[in-house]
Amino acid sequence: MKTDILAIGAHPDDIELSCAGIIAKNVKNGKSVSVLDLTEGELGTRGNRKIRIEEAKESAKILGLQSRINLKLPDGNIEVSKKNILKVVSVIRELRPEILLIPHFYERHPDHEHAHQLAKEAWFYAGLEKIKTTLNGKIQKPHRPKKYFHFMQKYEFTPSFIVDVSDVYETKLKSIKAFASQFFNPQSIEPETILSSKEFLNFIESRDKHFGAMIGVKYGEALFSYEPVKINDLFTQI
Repeated sequence: MKTDILAIGAHPDDIELSCAGIIAKNVKNGKSVSVLDLTEGELGTRGNRKIRIEEAKESAKILGLQSRINLKLPDGNIEVSKKNILKVVSVIRELRPEILLIPHFYERHPDHEHAHQLAKEAWFYAGLEKIKTTLNGKIQKPHRPKKYFHFMQKYEFTPSFIVDVSDVYETKLKSIKAFASQFFNPQSIEPETILSSKEFLNFIESRDKHFGAMIGVKYGEALFSYEPVKINDLFTQI
């Protein structure tokens, strides 16, 4: 199975909060997108492992994902180890994406920083012939995505570029709200967290409006790139 874009997040709902607009826009434009969740988010204060798996499935339908895979690494203990790197390498070689979307390297949550490092190392090693991985008993061919871009979570960074997601923003909001156990739900009797407050979702929308305003649109999602980003025509920036 070949996918155009693979987004890698530490926990179910990380992708939805960070770059669901970019995903929805690419799906709308005919691209195939897959998500790799590294953990099942079982340490979250609200909900549980089973609930979050079902919520992730519902969000995948809303976004139109080609596939959603969970590596079931321990929440709160994403180790940047050879074993885990090879697990991510295997997924990259199976799906053969052209682009990776990964967490930024500087983050509040240690799992997010570890997810960045794990994804970055797997991106590189997936292209090496002499690093062997198998799928269903068959040796996988090397594959290194052409680019990887960092998405924004808690800490803000100066974007390398901003994607206009105004036309798909309602889809992003629906994908977030699919995680009903985690976010604002006046009917919930579970303990309130920062994520479950009404203000948190307002913050996400306000930030997307801020980055949208920077490029003259209603909503935008910011990405960072180590390398310069190629454009073919100055007029695509107008």
